[in-house]
Amino acid sequence: MHRGKSVLVACAATAALLGPVGIAAADGSASASTPAAAPSAKGAKGAGDGSRGLCQRAKKIDKRLDRALKRLKGPATVRGSVARLAKRVERAEKADHTEVQTFLNHKLTFRRSLVPTLEQRQKDLSKVQKWCAARGEGSGSGKEAAK
Repeated sequence: MHRGKSVLVACAATAALLGPVGIAAADGSASASTPAAAPSAKGAKGAGDGSRGLCQRAKKIDKRLDRALKRLKGPATVRGSVARLAKRVERAEKADHTEVQTFLNHKLTFRRSLVPTLEQRQKDLSKVQKWCAARGEGSGSGKEAAK
């Protein structure tokens, strides 16, 4: 019996909240509190594509891309570099560990494909940074943008 009362109270609360909206929608009049008025205000702030946030994070993204490319292009002594993984593939081949060599070789192929992808992202990001600067939305920290 208690459950029935809870459901009844929840339905009554929902009806009370939706009642004025339903009447306004049926009436054809749109007030400032209706959701239909919200998109026009949102359109003035941004297009909803995340451009403002991207402009704010551009410097951090650029640093991250630089760091990743430096690591990938590093010598065989650098963890995560293409050269180090290639050396591991050679060692597995010499030791006649074919399964390990196959696994590492696929990993090496993927890692080599990352380099041009990250370089392209870096070029695209520089264009985004120029676009942000032209609009006056420079790359800053989140705290500065919130002020």
